[in-house]
Amino acid sequence: MWGLVRLLLAWLGGWGCMGRLAAPARAWAGSRGGPEPSLLRTRRSWVWNQFFVIEEYAGPEPVLIGKLHSDVDRGEGRTKYLLSGEGAGTVFVIDEATGNIHVTKSLDREEKAQYVLLAQAVDRASNRPLEPPSEFIIKVQDINDNPPIFPLGPYHATVPEMSNVGTSVIQVTAHDADDPSYGNSAKLVYTVLDGLPFFSVDPQTGVVRTAIPNMDRETQEEFLVVIQAKDMGGHMGGLSGSTTVTVTLSDVNDNPPKFPQSLYQFSVVETAGPGTLVGRLRAQDPDLGDNALMAYSILDGEGSEAFSISTDSQGRDGLLTVRKPLDFETRRAYSFRVEATNTLIDPAYLRRGPFKDVASVRVAVQDAPEPPAFSQAAYHLAVPENKAPGTLVGQVSAADLDSPASPIRYSILPHSDLERCFSIEPEDGTIRTAVPLDREARVWHNLTVLATELDSSAQASRVQVAIQTLDENDNAPQLAEPYDTFVCDSAAPGQLIQVIRALDRDEVGNNSHVSFHGPLGPDANFTVRDNRALVVLFVALRRQKQEALMVLEEEDVRENIITYDDEGGGEEDTEAFDISALQNPDGAAPPAPGPPARRDVLPWARAPRQPRPPGPADVAQLLALRLREADEDPSVPPYDSVQVYGYEGRGSSCGSLSSLGSGSEIGGAPGPAEPLDDWGPLFRTLAELYGAKEPPAP
Repeated sequence: MWGLVRLLLAWLGGWGCMGRLAAPARAWAGSRGGPEPSLLRTRRSWVWNQFFVIEEYAGPEPVLIGKLHSDVDRGEGRTKYLLSGEGAGTVFVIDEATGNIHVTKSLDREEKAQYVLLAQAVDRASNRPLEPPSEFIIKVQDINDNPPIFPLGPYHATVPEMSNVGTSVIQVTAHDADDPSYGNSAKLVYTVLDGLPFFSVDPQTGVVRTAIPNMDRETQEEFLVVIQAKDMGGHMGGLSGSTTVTVTLSDVNDNPPKFPQSLYQFSVVETAGPGTLVGRLRAQDPDLGDNALMAYSILDGEGSEAFSISTDSQGRDGLLTVRKPLDFETRRAYSFRVEATNTLIDPAYLRRGPFKDVASVRVAVQDAPEPPAFSQAAYHLAVPENKAPGTLVGQVSAADLDSPASPIRYSILPHSDLERCFSIEPEDGTIRTAVPLDREARVWHNLTVLATELDSSAQASRVQVAIQTLDENDNAPQLAEPYDTFVCDSAAPGQLIQVIRALDRDEVGNNSHVSFHGPLGPDANFTVRDNRALVVLFVALRRQKQEALMVLEEEDVRENIITYDDEGGGEEDTEAFDISALQNPDGAAPPAPGPPARRDVLPWARAPRQPRPPGPADVAQLLALRLREADEDPSVPPYDSVQVYGYEGRGSSCGSLSSLGSGSEIGGAPGPAEPLDDWGPLFRTLAELYGAKEPPAP
């Protein structure tokens, strides 16, 4: 076993120390060549297992930190000491003969805190181990060689203004690389180097807090605080490090708005329309963001009627605008009060209110050149028709509001009176007719009258003048349309034959009433009844009508006349049916030589109309005359007359197709004398019924 290992603590320099681990020792006699060793209890010896070396030592020569010695080493020079492990041969070296261990360079505990090595004693000649290898540790002993550092610095923090004392702002943290388990090298204490008396720091935790109340952002918004961390518990000789904390006071609504002046004066021209900007007002508020937003209002009634105020898009300025048209001649100035109020109010700071302010505003209305103003917005005049030129129609009037004594000139715009029907006096605005007017041609005349200042032609205004032409009874009544009345010779006395309407172009009223008068006297054939401008014509025959020429004349269909507007199909309809087939072939007149006359078109020649016989008119004679003319007129189409035919056809070669009276009998009696097969394909089915043979298949 290893014997007592002597370490040179040397109070010579004290670079190493021995651990106090003890273990029982055994005698090992095998190396002496004697008999097999027996287990004997011997005295306990100190066994090394740990060395210490102070970091950062830098001497001129290697430093002895300890000595290894084995009990088997008799001082004969046969024992050789070997060293292996971390740093062996480079950082640590051993004397093979004496077992002295030296450190060859300065060590840094923060880089490597300990080294693990293996010591062994061997025979110098044979390198045979004399004892089993033994592991030991060399620890680097810490010294205070690292100052505290703030890895997250510099810091930035925000705290609301007006915060109470002790309000937490931020926590700072420093780190010391020295060994916290050895001495006070890593024991830190925090202090405020700069930032007093506004802020304080907790010595152990590093929490920064407000130190005074009512810190005002509007007075000072930003603070630079320097915090120091010192090791060795803050005692003399300790190392220190510092960092900065930039503290910004955030805004709160602790300031009410304030107008910088008590009176604001503006001016606006009277012609400014609604919405025109008059001016801006700004109440000052040192707060920021939403805490400085304001709303403006007009307190007095007279100001709110003529003007309005609103807040701009930034929420800071009040925009004063015109609300309704202004008139310098009516009112030349307005005075009212305007109030500015914070829109967001923090209840915690109501004691610093009220959060509003009031200022006076005076707006002067400036006079502007204005065009003449007519006494009426529009004029409605009237004049009778057919009056001589120069007839007075009416008068328009305008005045210069800026200078009532200024003369005005009047004129009619040409485009409003293209026919030059009227004239106007330039000096007084009197309107007269220039030509006679006709109400039936035009009832209304819409004029545009222009009024211009004599000393400033640019100042002009217009007005509409509507002139109505009044009616006079200057038009005779006329029939509404040409009337062509027909009456049958069989018309009964008192029968309505025509309704006549007359029109009067004059205005409806007394001037437009029309009365009708018919034939008078005992010889009159017609009577007229006046019914509100509508005339009813009646037949008043004074003699008996003639005997009927035909027995069925009383029931003749020609008494039922139906009027319709349908149009025929033209030549296709007239040519599709030959009316001559309905005539009696025995009584028909021989056809005229030449091409046959067409009844569907008008002939080239027209028969002359017979004159009316002189003397008193007789209705029967007149109707007979007109009927004879229609019968003899070749130009009259056939559909204008009703023809009565009493002739029935002669029959056909086919005979009757009815089975009644037929000589056919059941059981195959003979059929018609003429073969049905000869009648053609249309009668094939009938031929089959009568037993005719089917035609051979093709």
